[in-house]
Amino acid sequence: MPKGTPTPWPYILIRLLFQFTLKVFYGTIVVSNAHFIPETGKPCIVCANHSNSLTDALLLVTSVPSNRRNMLRLTAKSTQFGKKTFTSWLIESAGTVPIHRRKDFEGPVDNSQAMADLMKALEAGDAVMMFPEGMSRFHPTIAPLKTGVARLASDVLSLHRHDPEFEIYILNCSITYMHRQHWRSDVLVTWHAPMILRPKDNPELLKPAEPESIRAVTKQIYEQISSGTFDSPSWHLVQLSKLAARMYAPLGTKMSLGDHVRITRTFLEAFKDAHEDNSEENQQVHSDVVKMARLQSDLKVYQNRLMSYGIKDDRVRRPLSRHEILRRMAIRLFWSSFLFSISIPGLFLWLPVILVTVYAVHEFKKSGPIFDTFDEIAQYKLVYGLISGICVWFGGVILTLPFALITVFLIPATMWMTLRWMEDCVASTRAFFTLFRLLRVGKRTLNEMRSLRDALHRRIMELAVSLELPPDPEEFFLQAGSQEKGRVMGAWQSKAGYFSLRRRRKRDWNETLRLYDKVDFPDDD
Repeated sequence: MPKGTPTPWPYILIRLLFQFTLKVFYGTIVVSNAHFIPETGKPCIVCANHSNSLTDALLLVTSVPSNRRNMLRLTAKSTQFGKKTFTSWLIESAGTVPIHRRKDFEGPVDNSQAMADLMKALEAGDAVMMFPEGMSRFHPTIAPLKTGVARLASDVLSLHRHDPEFEIYILNCSITYMHRQHWRSDVLVTWHAPMILRPKDNPELLKPAEPESIRAVTKQIYEQISSGTFDSPSWHLVQLSKLAARMYAPLGTKMSLGDHVRITRTFLEAFKDAHEDNSEENQQVHSDVVKMARLQSDLKVYQNRLMSYGIKDDRVRRPLSRHEILRRMAIRLFWSSFLFSISIPGLFLWLPVILVTVYAVHEFKKSGPIFDTFDEIAQYKLVYGLISGICVWFGGVILTLPFALITVFLIPATMWMTLRWMEDCVASTRAFFTLFRLLRVGKRTLNEMRSLRDALHRRIMELAVSLELPPDPEEFFLQAGSQEKGRVMGAWQSKAGYFSLRRRRKRDWNETLRLYDKVDFPDDD
């Protein structure tokens, strides 16, 4: 069996550097089913959905355990190469293979050299990474997949047609961002069981392979990728599915990020099926479609009212007395003020990073429409944040040269602690203003909202049972063994309190480092 290409040092450096950077930018990165990743030496094509530009590639690189694969041979659009930018250097140093896209050139393109390089890597037992959508885009739907992955697998199999036991793996991965471009949001990386192709089992893929066989493999790739993430015809359905999931499993339910995504996706698929079945003539199907359409319409009305009042569903679900609201406001105000005061020294270190990143993203947004730019916002934040953060670190060490042996560790430690304190500070401030808005809404309106919610909740629970979800999610996930919401943790961590130095223990997977809870999906039109 081939041993795979030795890992070049620039790749090791990039992996270590961005493991740190991604953990700073995203609150939690949960990697699920890493045991499915074939070991080094087994030729493997890694495929994933592509909604976050270079960030997707970096996330996959850092999510592959180094004890299973030496490296991932990346692919990227050819226009990223040959530029005097950090991003270009980053891509080229990692041994990335350039892919020519028709949209970037006038007339036909020739990717024969790229395919030859990828086949050479696979022959050496390496893993190559491809995004079969063909391009990154800020859209709720996974784009129709290109057939390049299946054709590449067919070419490699055909070279080994006389070795019936030869194996090539297609390893599919689903990447789900809670809020792809926002600080301290969460990410789920789900690896699927690999598709194993052999000449003896898949003779239909040996040259000359029929187009139907290539399309069948491509369809299987799509089905695996879409089964682990949100694949919606509109942002509208994603919003409603998240609201339905939150009402079904309210705040405080001790479930993992993977469970949260699977529940949300279950509701999303049900809402999608209702749209797709709308043309059926069967009377029972038509009745179910009408029922589902009414539920979606009522959920939208409820969601709009929550947004107009600036409150969350949990505040409606659990009524608080005026005295209790005021008491909690006082606690939140004291706690946020205290955390902000101890964060001030660290905020001076973060200020250059924030200013540089905000300016870079602001200028980049003006370069094109939402669908063509918003998928690269996280990439810009990561790259400019990393560069400016390193500059702050080295600048601080130079300015404190007599104490450099101390400040070389003290500066990053201070910046990390400040980030953690500010997470709790922002959460407390956000809770304070939410409680204040509760007072403004008034008891009468809240009672009306509660009646609306109770009726919706009954219908959602009926739908959940029909979808074979647990009828009592809080008890089910409590018994399932998740010691702390969203984390699979060791004994020491699971006993740690709310104020953890390592990372914030969130109550809501939709939480980010923002003072406001805004549904910031673009309009579907």
